[in-house]
Amino acid sequence: MIHILVVDDDKNLNQTVCTYLNDCGFEAKGVLSANEAYDEMYNHLYELIISDIMMPEIDGFEFAETVRQVNKQIPILFMSAKDDLPSKRKGFLVGIDDYMIKPVELAELEMRVRALLRRTNIEMERRLIVGNLEMDADGMTATINGDEIPVTTREFNILYKLLSYPKKTFTRAQLMDEFWGLDSGTSLRAVDVYVTKLRDKFSTCDGFEIKTVRGLGYKAVLL
Repeated sequence: MIHILVVDDDKNLNQTVCTYLNDCGFEAKGVLSANEAYDEMYNHLYELIISDIMMPEIDGFEFAETVRQVNKQIPILFMSAKDDLPSKRKGFLVGIDDYMIKPVELAELEMRVRALLRRTNIEMERRLIVGNLEMDADGMTATINGDEIPVTTREFNILYKLLSYPKKTFTRAQLMDEFWGLDSGTSLRAVDVYVTKLRDKFSTCDGFEIKTVRGLGYKAVLL
């Protein structure tokens, strides 16, 4: 399932776009501001972002620029009433991949979404390749030089999360909330145990290291 984040403060349009994309076989989630989008991306994985430009507090340009600082690959499509060339130019300069003028034709939006996903090779499968490691999120498998490494679902999800946002620090509490659940009575030390297991199982990987951020948590650093 391809997860799409729709960022637009027009609640009705946001809901319409999400409903349409969900009917097309995607899993779309709508938020009304960039700050809400940051929270969503912090806690969940998305394969594509659709964003408005004119939003309160943080506009689409600043939002897209911030996203690009932590994720170079995720496709970003602007959907905006601003139809002037300077706005389009600024959007592409900050790193977006496509630009549609409101009001949008939903069928065309779907076609552009599928085209962007094809370009990033994630329409049919979610794969992450870092050095000699390949992770398949649909098959929940991890291989090093073609040899499968046995992992639990939780181990896979933690590593996939860290590698999807390299250099981004995730606190133990954030990882606990996402992969153990808010109601879990498990100690935060369980996160340390899992990271130790991951470091051991993937010690022969040549593309990354899991670094400890003292007093906070962990981050993946690409080599």
